[in-house]
Amino acid sequence: MSRSFYWLTAALLLASSPSALAEPKHGIAMQDEPKLPAGFTHFPYANPDAPKGGNITYCVVGSFDNLNPFIIKSLRTTARGMIDTIYGNLVFEPLMQRNFDEPFGLYGLLADSVDMDPERKWIEFHIDPKAKWSDGQPVTPEDVLFTYDVFTEKGRPPYSDRMKRVEKLEKTGERSVRFTFNELSDREFPLIIAMTPIIPKHAFDKDTFDRTTLKPLIGSGPYTVDKVVPGQRIIFKRNPDYWGKDTPSKRGFDNFDRITIEYFLNSNAQLEAFKKGICAVNMETDPVKRERDMDFPAFKRGEVVAETFKSGIPPVVTGFLFNTRLPKFANVEVRHALGMLYDFEWANKNLFNNRYARLKSFWQDSELSALGHPAGDKEKELLAPYPGRVPADVMDGTWLPPVTDGSGQDRKVLKTAFEILKGQGYHIENGQMLDPQGEPFAFEILTSSQDEERLASLYQRTLGKIGIAVSIRSLDGDQIQSRKQRYDFDVLIGASGFNNSLSPGIEQRFRWGSEAAKVDGSFNLAGVAEPAVDSAINAMLNARTKEDFVAAVRVLDRLLISGNYMVPMQYNPDQWVAYWKYLEHPKVTPLFGYQLPVWWRKPN
Repeated sequence: MSRSFYWLTAALLLASSPSALAEPKHGIAMQDEPKLPAGFTHFPYANPDAPKGGNITYCVVGSFDNLNPFIIKSLRTTARGMIDTIYGNLVFEPLMQRNFDEPFGLYGLLADSVDMDPERKWIEFHIDPKAKWSDGQPVTPEDVLFTYDVFTEKGRPPYSDRMKRVEKLEKTGERSVRFTFNELSDREFPLIIAMTPIIPKHAFDKDTFDRTTLKPLIGSGPYTVDKVVPGQRIIFKRNPDYWGKDTPSKRGFDNFDRITIEYFLNSNAQLEAFKKGICAVNMETDPVKRERDMDFPAFKRGEVVAETFKSGIPPVVTGFLFNTRLPKFANVEVRHALGMLYDFEWANKNLFNNRYARLKSFWQDSELSALGHPAGDKEKELLAPYPGRVPADVMDGTWLPPVTDGSGQDRKVLKTAFEILKGQGYHIENGQMLDPQGEPFAFEILTSSQDEERLASLYQRTLGKIGIAVSIRSLDGDQIQSRKQRYDFDVLIGASGFNNSLSPGIEQRFRWGSEAAKVDGSFNLAGVAEPAVDSAINAMLNARTKEDFVAAVRVLDRLLISGNYMVPMQYNPDQWVAYWKYLEHPKVTPLFGYQLPVWWRKPN
């Protein structure tokens, strides 16, 4: 045979090998290419020359009786800091690190490079040869395989569900591991895999993995657990032999020698501890409460400073959330009428000194919001199978919630809401609103703080003006959580808040998807089970271009607004932090706002 035949055969074999077609990359992104180039030295919001040393104490409300954050038992009382979105992943790390200065970009951490095919049907991670556990043993592909094995059998959601989308997980080399995905996967899922924390096979017993423990655990992160006082305090100490301190995605991070997390019974005790200097930072979201609280000697002397940071991400969505599993809230028009009766103008003037803006969209103040954006052809195509699902004013982007006169008894708004209810068969007898079956229309709002009670009382008062009987029940955090897990509530406030980002993904399926509505303990608290919503989420997860992605998210926003699943309240766009002056932070604030893991303590 000719030499050209052998070359052709070799070329065909090479072309048929997926791994041969892909080139290892330093980073991946949900849309387009990652923002930072290969060879970047540090994230733009981290100071690579930040001094190391000193201690810091963070304070939280609650308690803990478990150090393992991956199991169902004691999920709500797992120690902070083991994996933590605010204080950093101190003990356990993922294969790749998120850059909080772009919507959704990941860069090498435990894996120093990654291969992924254009269709995202598989992804292969190459583990950094320097990666080690805190006991000095190397991180291996076997650790990745064990992680997914034990998470699937003994872990908690969402970790326990990851393998449902994986067709095959295999070791492909001395330092490489590949995930091949099945038809249940989507374009975001490879990035979810990349962000999943990895645990050491040699340090865990699979048989006892799902038991709570207060024994310090071995991880690959920059800190180890130094001391545990159950329910009160956990102290982390920086590992001087941390393998990743010079990794670009970690340079300028983890600057304190010791990190203490103190637990308090309530927010008042936490605030007093901050005033005394026990806690290093105070992150109050209520601007009125800030002004009241920041009146103590250390603040007046300048030993404590308050600073406002700008964030480019949508605000947290909070409001009164209806349990649509209940017949009383099954009618979208009834929910529409109820949604009109939160008097934001009165609340903003009398409770918040006009410091808030009204929430209107689930992606407020971003290009993903439906507000101010008429639906384009791509959106209309996605909504075509669901005619009439979105009202005209929501479709053309002009919808706004009603604006009251701020008196607390705007008759015009009350009359409009009553007419909507009347059109659905409701009527008033002897001052009481009756449903179409002649039963009193009444419901209960669960609250967990005095601030929530104030807002619930405002809503209660307005609803009472048209004969709707509302009761308010105050519960502690654990009771609220238990009721949420069983969907044992009428209306939630506060505990129903949703964080959204500029790169929404699979979490939207857990919050709004039909499948999640049927699973106890899911985040679909409202019980949304709408084919149109499922379709929009699927389109979002499988978008190939930014244009398609934005269109899908705007459709989802229009559907959630139109569904009246919750009554959005108010938000303050600024991030506010008070901190003791011995702390310092980088001058650059990333897209997601300030990041405590890159702060440091001033020398001396």
